[in-house]
Amino acid sequence: MGEREFSNLSTSIVATLKERIIHWQYPPEHRLTEAELCQKFGVSRSPVREALRILATDGFVKKMPNRGYAVKQYNLREIEELYDVRLALELFVVECLAKRGTPKKDDIDVLKRTWTSLVNGSPKKDEELARLDTLFHETLAHAAGNKSLLRQLRAINERLMLFRMIDFGRAHRVERTCRQHLEILKRIAAKDISGARKAMQRNIEEGRNNVHTAIKDALARAYSF
Repeated sequence: MGEREFSNLSTSIVATLKERIIHWQYPPEHRLTEAELCQKFGVSRSPVREALRILATDGFVKKMPNRGYAVKQYNLREIEELYDVRLALELFVVECLAKRGTPKKDDIDVLKRTWTSLVNGSPKKDEELARLDTLFHETLAHAAGNKSLLRQLRAINERLMLFRMIDFGRAHRVERTCRQHLEILKRIAAKDISGARKAMQRNIEEGRNNVHTAIKDALARAYSF
């Protein structure tokens, strides 16, 4: 097997396993063995071993002494910590944008059109809404121009994807999110730093307040697969 083919196989396995872990298709502490994964993916041990090493480095699995690997799903405290860091990053983002303006105005205009159309638009699946919500926040971070911040935010958003999906399954959440997003954009455009921070905090905290219920839902999903 060539080096490129080996790398492609490992990358594909990483992407598949990461997607399953993010969507809680594995319960916490679920064991992943090289032999089982080789059989599932139809590959040799080398790309599987490399994939598991990468997932362990990224914090999605943990190596068990003489027992292969186990899936690392975040507990309540860890998820709340992710929200703490996310809130700090995103408050800084809107403060920067309200203070300096938005150099990527076209991107901001697209966000405004998207969330205006969603207020009275046709229903969308929870996962699509969660991805649009993630895009909204990451587009603002990209407009702020801090690449390190954007990388950190993307890593956090990756682990919060399922909780976003569950959140959008709640009654009236879509309409409230649309209005909250439009308010954030309005405050940024008005260069209202305090108002932009308050609007962003309301938006993030509403999702955070549903974490307890979301974890129960996530666990139910994990054990149903």
